[in-house]
Amino acid sequence: MLGLPDDITVALFDLDGVLTTTAVLHKSAWKNAFDAFLTERGAESGPFTDHDYLAYVDGRPRLDGVRSFLDSRGIEVDDATVEAIAEAKNTEFLDVLDSDGVTAYPGSVRYLNAALEAGLRIAVVTSSKNGARVLDAADLSRFVEHRVDGNTIVDEHLAGKPAPDSYERGAELMGVAPAQAAVFEDAISGVAAGAAGAFGYIVGIDRVGGDQADSMRAAGASIVVTDLDDLLQS
Repeated sequence: MLGLPDDITVALFDLDGVLTTTAVLHKSAWKNAFDAFLTERGAESGPFTDHDYLAYVDGRPRLDGVRSFLDSRGIEVDDATVEAIAEAKNTEFLDVLDSDGVTAYPGSVRYLNAALEAGLRIAVVTSSKNGARVLDAADLSRFVEHRVDGNTIVDEHLAGKPAPDSYERGAELMGVAPAQAAVFEDAISGVAAGAAGAFGYIVGIDRVGGDQADSMRAAGASIVVTDLDDLLQS
């Protein structure tokens, strides 16, 4: 009933864009932070775009996202500048989070409830250092047995997505091999992480449209849906 292979016992969910609508807030905060930097620098390569977000930032740890985007523009900066851009982005994100709150996708909540009823165990694996705060604000912590987030990645010296390390750590905390776990991702980097870790099933959630679904399949998605509750009809 969950649209997963019978041997999957654990679900590893990304957070922003999979369970909550906060991916939109992240993208806006990144755009403002990068555009301010590019304008101040006098860069002639144009503003930060939706393509830039999906290709270089989405799903990655914060500092990795900064470096990936700047590398794509051929811009070299020191570590202090990277950290300043990341901090500007995070400050704006938290300000909007405090003022507007967090919304969980209704289809995701339906799927989480169905997963619990079916005995599927749940963990969250996110690159965000604000994972606990977002889960609490969206009233989703009650579903989650373990959480791997951006703080875990730093504290345990894990490589960020698209490396499989954070998802492998999630499976380890849940006491299962990757083959017994399904990865749920809206970012190409996260889908690639699931494929690199040889996880048992990889669900891509396409909330973008265009060629995103094809890109997810190329990165290793087992199936692509537009909302989690689509799986309940599989």
